[in-house]
Parts: sequence; structure tokens; C-alpha cells
Amino acid sequence: MILVNTDYIAGKELEMLGLVKGSTIQTKNIGRDITQSFKTLVGGELKAYTEMMNTARALATKRMVEEAEALGADAVVNVHYASAAVMQGAAEVMAYGTAVRFKV
Repeated sequence: MILVNTDYIAGKELEMLGLVKGSTIQTKNIGRDITQSFKTLVGGELKAYTEMMNTARALATKRMVEEAEALGADAVVNVHYASAAVMQGAAEVMAYGTAVRFKV
């Protein structure tokens, strides 16, 4: 499956199949949340949250690809990511784009 953030793939004619998306809501456990709150006192990267967001993006992308595959897509163009805080320590991540099939 080809994923691109452009609306075309060089050298390919595309047939649009429709919007596909994948999402997840991730949170950290309370123990890690407390240790990360101490980090805000001294500054620096919140590695547990970086890992959480990386995991969430990967899962959202996987779900988007599965939806595209179910449509018989060869690729997803115009791939975008969005995130929003759902509650303290929890975030929703969404991946979305347009599923396409290559014209022969």
C-alpha cells in the first residue's frame, strides 16, 4: 500500500474510491502520568507521551490502510493526521486520506 501526502502519484492515473480513516484514543497509566508531570518542572521531552503518540499514529495508520484495502485500493493519497486531547493524559489520533486504485 502506497501512502502519500500529495494528491497524485507520479506516473500513475488514479481512480478515486473514497475517504478512508483510522483512529484511536490512547492514554498513559497513572504511574507514568505522575512521573511525566514532574518532568514539566525541569523541562525536556516527555518521552512516555512521545511514545504514546507514535503508537497512536501507527495504529491509526494501520486502521486507515485496512479500510483502504477493504475497498480494493492500491494507495491512499492526501494522507493527513489530526490529534485532539480527549481528557487529561488521553489523546485521539486520526489518520485520513483518499483511497485510490491505479487505472490500467
